[in-house]
Amino acid sequence: MPDTYTYKAREKSGKITSGKLEAESRELVVSRLREMGFLPVSVVQERTTGLNAEINIPFLSGRVKDKDVSIMCRQLATMVNSGMTLLRALSILASQTESKPLAKIVNEVRLDIERGQSFSGALIRHPKTFDRLFVAMVRSGETGGALDDVLLRLANSLEKQVELKRKIKSAMTYPVAVLILVLVILTAMLLFVVPTFQKIFATLHGTLPLPTRILLDVSHIAVTFAPLLIVFYAGVAYGFVRFSRSKRGRDILDRLVLRVPIFGRLARKSSMVRFSKTLSTLLHSGVPILEALEITKQASGNVIVAEAVSDMQVGVRFGEPMSTRMATHPIFPPMVTQMVAVGEESGAVDDMLDKVGTFYEQEVEALVGSLSSLLEPILIVVLGSVVGSMVISLYLPMFNVIKLIK
Repeated sequence: MPDTYTYKAREKSGKITSGKLEAESRELVVSRLREMGFLPVSVVQERTTGLNAEINIPFLSGRVKDKDVSIMCRQLATMVNSGMTLLRALSILASQTESKPLAKIVNEVRLDIERGQSFSGALIRHPKTFDRLFVAMVRSGETGGALDDVLLRLANSLEKQVELKRKIKSAMTYPVAVLILVLVILTAMLLFVVPTFQKIFATLHGTLPLPTRILLDVSHIAVTFAPLLIVFYAGVAYGFVRFSRSKRGRDILDRLVLRVPIFGRLARKSSMVRFSKTLSTLLHSGVPILEALEITKQASGNVIVAEAVSDMQVGVRFGEPMSTRMATHPIFPPMVTQMVAVGEESGAVDDMLDKVGTFYEQEVEALVGSLSSLLEPILIVVLGSVVGSMVISLYLPMFNVIKLIK
């Protein structure tokens, strides 16, 4: 989670200004202040502990959705293209945007511009809503006088991201529902069904089969220590969330996900979409190659891709083609490396990367479309195995009794 920092900085005119920024570290705040044209004087992290701590509940924290940002970009591009001034366009957006959190941010951006900030400099104060890719593209649009074109590209890019996320969530609904059903059935049987059978088995006065004894012992533990188990599971869940947000945790999980059947393919293809489309968009907008690679690295969403892009930066600094270092990293399929190499030879790297991104977008959509059919038989087998093994374990003593009677 980003921390809040209070800063004091000197403007180019010599005037001291102050404010707050959210970032992962003090160094990032200093970097952003310099990008805004300020000379940092002091940067202090705010302490939010005890009764003064801010409580953020995910669905009540006023988070701005990508869909709302894409709509804002499209509307702003239309107004700017029609000749309307940026300030007036932002004022209209702030008053008409349905998303209250976004309306507040747009109004703050407008006020910063009125105080003399550039559009990109005002956006950089809101990293949760406008990431470095967004800010860099807006800055390139301002410099090249093509802000409306850049905003349209951003709108199209965000819309595709939103649609892809929607398809993935839709495909995952069935598997998640089945897993929840398995957990509910397992819990109900251990807490209610198995104890009932235990009373029946007590009247048989015989040695129970091993699978039945194991099931009864597990049920006894579950019933006896149910409150402690709930606390334990909550602790494990909390620990996993904290671990997944740490640098070490992200490194381990990112590498692990790529090895998981089906989901590893999806993660790899999605990484190629993000890498190709991000770098293509930045280069097409005129962002310098090293800055474009730095932003792509931060937006990659995967540690392995980020490491590969970092190595590409080193190669570019020494005058090497990007494709040379890309070929040494297995995360990049040969087709991607070859397409980039062809783009470098023809001077059309951005076009080639865009084609690569479009190809993998289609691959991801096809894989997501078949996800349910791929997982359905696996989940049915898992559900049948769990429930079936428990039922067989419960009825094994009954079969033994029937044999004795015969």
